[in-house]
Amino acid sequence: MDFELSEQQNMLKTMARDFLSVECNKVKVRDLEESDTNYDPKMWSKMAELGWLGLIFPEQYGGTGADLLDLVILMEEMGRNITPGPFFATVALCAIPIMKFGNKRQQANYLTSIAEGKSIWSLAIEERHGGYEASHINCSADYDGKHFVINGEKMFVPYAHIADYFLVVCNTGKDAGGDGGLTTFIVKAKSRGVKIEKISTFAGDGQCRVRFRNVKVSRSDVLGRINSGRKVLDMIMQWGTVLKCAEVSGACQAVLEMTNNYAKERIQFDKPIGSLMVIQHQLVDMFTDIEGLQYLVYYAAWLLTQGVKADVQISIAKAKANKVYQRACIDGVKIHGAIGFTMDHDLGCYFRRIKTAEFMLGDTSLHLEKIASGLGL
Repeated sequence: MDFELSEQQNMLKTMARDFLSVECNKVKVRDLEESDTNYDPKMWSKMAELGWLGLIFPEQYGGTGADLLDLVILMEEMGRNITPGPFFATVALCAIPIMKFGNKRQQANYLTSIAEGKSIWSLAIEERHGGYEASHINCSADYDGKHFVINGEKMFVPYAHIADYFLVVCNTGKDAGGDGGLTTFIVKAKSRGVKIEKISTFAGDGQCRVRFRNVKVSRSDVLGRINSGRKVLDMIMQWGTVLKCAEVSGACQAVLEMTNNYAKERIQFDKPIGSLMVIQHQLVDMFTDIEGLQYLVYYAAWLLTQGVKADVQISIAKAKANKVYQRACIDGVKIHGAIGFTMDHDLGCYFRRIKTAEFMLGDTSLHLEKIASGLGL
């Protein structure tokens, strides 16, 4: 287990940091938060040209054949820059499941389109009461002899308002055995009966409510097998959680860097505030927290690439990420003083995303329960 980056990975990291610093500075981040689409189509196309959208796809589908650790590095840089847009929703939550569970036709059609930047996807799973178990999924898909007919409502579907397709997790039979009767469907966003409503959020991150009323899909739109959606969902929870943690890790690194620089530059009583022991201790705590988080993320990602069961390690990383992001931002705001909390300061951009990151793919309580279960408690 060697976490030293290869030459190619260092090149990817440098290229991503340079590109994002030019194409998506914090002024643009704020503008996109308040825009109708919450993303920049031109930047999306440039990401496709750089090969980011198909980074881990096989070459026959327009990808570069990279692995999860490469995508972790890219997500870290996106988090470091808090890049708005549907990259995580499209690639981490939808493209990877299609790559793992899709049939040849689905892979050829959809992965190629994603890699070329021609389609945006989102995962529709959460409902009003939250949760990821079969008992929490009330959105139903009933077979009428020709089609599956989807009815129900999904909450907090990221970037649904600009999506071309959804992966929709539905209940197809309460008594369908261990998988709970869950099935994952590919649904066109503009299908008859789909209604999308944008939700106003503190982070300006493109969250939506999606209602499905008698939406018809065919058997060919099933991802994987009928009543085996639990396997798809588990894979999404594993890979998506690691990549979300990588994004959080990058954001925390940026918060530490700007706070450390401010402590060196801010003069009070004729000396930098960084010379005060209380500030030093806060910065050291931030540093050790963030270094620990990065290790946990890379370790969990490495385990997945080795095909090793990593449920506990992934939940440890997510629980840690949730807490570290909040602590880092709050301590950063304290060290910056009141200006750190304002909408105009860069630190405020990160602070506004704490809760979005925390609840995406499971909050701290959910993952602590998973850790306890994994320990046999």
